[in-house]
Amino acid sequence: MTAKNKIKLFDPTIGKEEETAIKKVLTSRFWASGAGTGSVQRFEKEFRNYVNCDSCIAVNSGTAALNLALSLVDIKNKEVILPSLSFVSTAHSIIINGGVPIFVDVEPETLCVNPLKIKNAVSNKTAAILPVHFGGIPCNLNEIKKIAKKHNLHVIEDAAHAAGSTYERKKIGSHSTAVCFSFHPVKNLAMPTGGLISINHKKHQKFKKLLSARRWCGITDRKETDYDVKELGWNYYMNEFSAVIGLQQLKKLEKLNKIRKAIAKKYDQKINLGRKMPYNENCSYHLYWILVNNRKKFRQKLSYNGIETGTHYKPIHSMKMYKNSNHLPVTEHVGKHIVTIPIHANLKTQEIEKIIDLINKFA
Repeated sequence: MTAKNKIKLFDPTIGKEEETAIKKVLTSRFWASGAGTGSVQRFEKEFRNYVNCDSCIAVNSGTAALNLALSLVDIKNKEVILPSLSFVSTAHSIIINGGVPIFVDVEPETLCVNPLKIKNAVSNKTAAILPVHFGGIPCNLNEIKKIAKKHNLHVIEDAAHAAGSTYERKKIGSHSTAVCFSFHPVKNLAMPTGGLISINHKKHQKFKKLLSARRWCGITDRKETDYDVKELGWNYYMNEFSAVIGLQQLKKLEKLNKIRKAIAKKYDQKINLGRKMPYNENCSYHLYWILVNNRKKFRQKLSYNGIETGTHYKPIHSMKMYKNSNHLPVTEHVGKHIVTIPIHANLKTQEIEKIIDLINKFA
C-alpha cells in the first residue's frame, strides 16, 4: 500500500479559510515581528478568551513555552517533579532553567502523573511540579494543587496534548500560574510551528512583560529603532503564518474535538482489549493509546494493512542523558507495550471500522 493511501496517525484538518489567510499574509509581506503584533496579538486575545485565563503569550513551539514558563520560577539547583512518560522537552526545560528533574510514575488507568507518587517524591529541595495531561486527559489537578500548597510549590502544566480539554468545567489553561500548549502540525490545534503559555496570576501583566522580552532575545523598552536588553532571551516568537492558521483552527477546535471524542467512544466500546485509553468527556483526545503484547509484530501487521501507528513515548528516564536508578514500573511497562492509533477528524467511518477490526484481529 502506498503512503498516500495509508490511514494516517495524525492529519490536520485544513480548508479554504487557512489557504486564504496564508495568501493574505504572504502578499502583505509582513511575515513576522518579534514584538508580537498583528495576527499574533489577535491569536493571543482569542485564545485567552477561549480558555478564560488572565494573559497569553504566543511562542514558536511547545518546547519554547515550557522553557519560558519555567523561567518564571526559581528552580536553579532545585528539584522539579514530573512524569517520565512525556516528550523529552518536558525534562529538557527543567535542565535549561538550571533545575533537577525528578521522575515519578503515572496512573495505570490514565497514564497521567500519579499524585501519590508526587507526594512521596517531595523533598526540601523541591521547587515545582510539572504535570503532563497525557493524550489530553486532564491530570488530577485538585490533588496536585493540595500537595503544592502544603509544600509551597509552583505548578507549571504541560498541556501540549490538551487544547480543548476541561477540568471541573473549566478549560485546561485556566487553572495554574503557567500552562504550556503546543500547536505542532500533529496537534488538535495545528500550525506549522507554534506554542503558547496561558498565565493565571495576580501578577500576570508583569509576567507577560517579562516573557514578551524573553521570547525576543531579551529586547525590551523598544521605541522606534531604539531598545534595551536587560537579561538573556531567545528567538521564540510566533510568526504571522502560524498565527493566522491558528486563528482559523481555533474557530474549529470545539467541532474537531467533538469528532475526536466520538471516535474515542467507538474505540472504547468496540476494541476488545483490557488495557486501552479510557473514555473521558473532558479529554481532547490528541492521541488514543492501547497496550499490546509483541508490539513490533503488531505494528508491522497494521502497517502492512495500511494503518500508521506510533509509540508515545519512550520513557525519558530510560534515555542516556537522564538514565538513573529510578524504577517506575507502570511507566516502564507502558513504554514497552504502548501503541498509538489514528484519531483525527479526517477519518472516515469505514477507516475507523477497519482500525477496530484489525486491532481485534491482531492484538
